[in-house]
Amino acid sequence: MVRRSLGRQFGWLWAAYAVSAYGSGLGFGALPLIAVLVLHAGPAEVSLLSAVGPAVGALIAVPLGPWVEFRRKRPVMITMDLVRFAVMTTIPVAYATGLLGFAQLLVVSAVVASAKIAFGAASGAHLKALVPRDDLLVANARFESTTWSSVAVGPPLGGAAIALFGPVITVAANACGYLLSALGIAAIRGREQPPARTGPSRGRVTELLDGWRHILTHPGLRALYLNNLLVNGLIMATEPLLAVVMLRQLGFPPWQYGLAFAVPCLGGLVGARLARRVVTRHGTHRVLLVAGTLRAVWLIGLAFVQPGVVGLVTVIGVELAIIVCMSLYNPVLATCRLEHTPSDRLARTLSAWSISSSAAIAVLSALAGLLAEVTTPRTAITVAGLVILASPLLLPRHADVTTQKETRSTLSARSTDS
Repeated sequence: MVRRSLGRQFGWLWAAYAVSAYGSGLGFGALPLIAVLVLHAGPAEVSLLSAVGPAVGALIAVPLGPWVEFRRKRPVMITMDLVRFAVMTTIPVAYATGLLGFAQLLVVSAVVASAKIAFGAASGAHLKALVPRDDLLVANARFESTTWSSVAVGPPLGGAAIALFGPVITVAANACGYLLSALGIAAIRGREQPPARTGPSRGRVTELLDGWRHILTHPGLRALYLNNLLVNGLIMATEPLLAVVMLRQLGFPPWQYGLAFAVPCLGGLVGARLARRVVTRHGTHRVLLVAGTLRAVWLIGLAFVQPGVVGLVTVIGVELAIIVCMSLYNPVLATCRLEHTPSDRLARTLSAWSISSSAAIAVLSALAGLLAEVTTPRTAITVAGLVILASPLLLPRHADVTTQKETRSTLSARSTDS
């Protein structure tokens, strides 16, 4: 099959996304690793770094939604990449000069998290303007496949690089990825018109909440949003618990633990490649309903992991099933979200979605950790696996709420502005 061409400008955007994704893959888990190996941080400090940094970053990102909305998107994306490059570069410099401290890691984590949300909001809005509507699913599927391939390849290579060159080498590689991404975005040609307000300014607080208002008043997006918060939050909440079970309780060596998560990511290429073909045959609503349901039924399998080869195969099989379903579901969800959101509130909507997702992951991870402390990690994984089985009830039950396009949403938005 001949690859569908989306034009040279999309090619630059995709290349920028790819180099950034692979840089992030190489640097996956680098900050907690540096905290342990260089600063000799304990479990409480590592947990603090993993939770507080992204949570503060999400809080910082709240006012960035309107700021991104009313500016040209490419300069915003370049700025966010350069901010991440600059702040990540401070870590190798501080390490080389002996000045690296835990507070600096917290600041870097928060800044990177907030810049990521702002970049994602600008990128989604720019993609909608850059690519014809009929090609949005193809574009999102290519981003999805790039994400999973970077996760499959990046962490193992990053681990080898750390072993050879020291603990901060992957941070430097991650920073360079952001710089190259900024250069790739700058190479996109064509004048981007500054967005214009479609109505009078309704106050700063109202503009801050516009993204959430659009999501929660749109029947289809509201259902997809609530489902996504629950599913992503529960899946992410089980990751540190599974690490404790595999590494501490069952005695898996670290390389097997890494293998158990790297190999299934290759399944992400399968789901992403199938997305457009499956949607063409079965329709958006059915794919969201079926793939959204299937991605929730496998998590309970992680509660039955045993030592040895059987346990390793169990984790690989469960993760593979989850990732194939997610990689099919995610680009369809991303396309549906773009199609159902007016262009003049797209950045705020995407920001609100990302901020809520980060908050849900933090809250559910904290609750799962508390439950694991009171009971056992395996019990907490079991509870998460049972709760997630109810998540398909939040998916849209009727096709009309996921097939109505932006025209209807735009008319509704205009009426609230008038």
